[in-house]
Amino acid sequence: MRDQLTKTGRLGRKMLQMAFILGFSALCGLQSANAQTRIKDIVDFEGVRENMLIGYGLVVGLNGTGDTLTTSIFTRESLVGMLERLGVNARDDSLRTDNVAAVMVTATLPPFSQQGTRIDVSISAIGDSESLLGGTLLVTPLVGADGEVYAVAQGPIAVGGFSAEGEGASVSRGVPTNGRIASGAIIEREIGFDLQGMDSVTISLRNPDFTTARRIAQAINAFIGGPIAQPRDPSTVRMLVPDPYRGRTVALITDIEQLRVTPDMSAKVVVDEQTGIIVMGENVRISTVAIAQGNLTIRITETPQVSQPQPFAETGETVTVPRTQIEIDEDQDKRLTIVPQGVTLQELVDGLNALGIGPRDMISILQAIKAAGALQAEIELL
Repeated sequence: MRDQLTKTGRLGRKMLQMAFILGFSALCGLQSANAQTRIKDIVDFEGVRENMLIGYGLVVGLNGTGDTLTTSIFTRESLVGMLERLGVNARDDSLRTDNVAAVMVTATLPPFSQQGTRIDVSISAIGDSESLLGGTLLVTPLVGADGEVYAVAQGPIAVGGFSAEGEGASVSRGVPTNGRIASGAIIEREIGFDLQGMDSVTISLRNPDFTTARRIAQAINAFIGGPIAQPRDPSTVRMLVPDPYRGRTVALITDIEQLRVTPDMSAKVVVDEQTGIIVMGENVRISTVAIAQGNLTIRITETPQVSQPQPFAETGETVTVPRTQIEIDEDQDKRLTIVPQGVTLQELVDGLNALGIGPRDMISILQAIKAAGALQAEIELL
């Protein structure tokens, strides 16, 4: 009886150990999967693209915040031309309205948009209008790069900003000369593209890289079970449509874009000198280098004092006696910091922060390390 209980106990421990190992393996696999990225999020597929639209129009109904017709000639001529098309002769009269503004209308035509669907449009004043609040955009054709009309926009404008001023003060929030019309344009022309009849699909990487392109091709070939994908250059992967997906290119793209790969990132340091922003990739490495940072600061403070004779004194006069205080800060507390070879990004940041410097000085230090040949990364200035 005791032997049976012992065997049962050993079997239970083995089952618990096996369950722990399986659970740990599943957790590691989950973490590895989460570290990867879907192909959908790093590439664009051929034919699936947006198109930019632009148009010129007039906004009416403004409360005295429109263009000045005497200085904005294009607004005046556009208004006169519109009235003439409506049967109103306004050329012989002096137009003095300030409730009209000339605007540029922009929109983005989504891929495979159907005729009759609506898209959002953005409105921007191009004259000396003070605000588009309360205005209504008149019928405005929106054209593409080929000069063809693809949509027509019209409707009341929603403006997020405002401005108000008086003789002694003024207040403003946002930009009142920009607005938006939600679903303000109707698509009149479609852009034809036979996606289902394609024999091959071109995949374009948003961040070109040789390693990432090869990994995408390998992931596709492993999923299909055959060499249908081949990287052509760092930004392009060409994929043949296999026989099971003939006439079903949408299904092929749907399956491919859900595959996960690990994008490779080159060592790069992005610097914006205007704002002092520094962004460093995880692959940034430096060789052994010694860094010191210090400045000579001289402060001169003038505190003049008044010297005057004693009360009821018969001689003497009041004079101003200069008092000058000079302070010299040579940053003697700064020390030379040695950054060893092959440090990680966190160690590099800790080493630079140990000097007690700000972002702008850190930019100069990184550029100096690069000039010395000790920074194994590319510095990109914005």
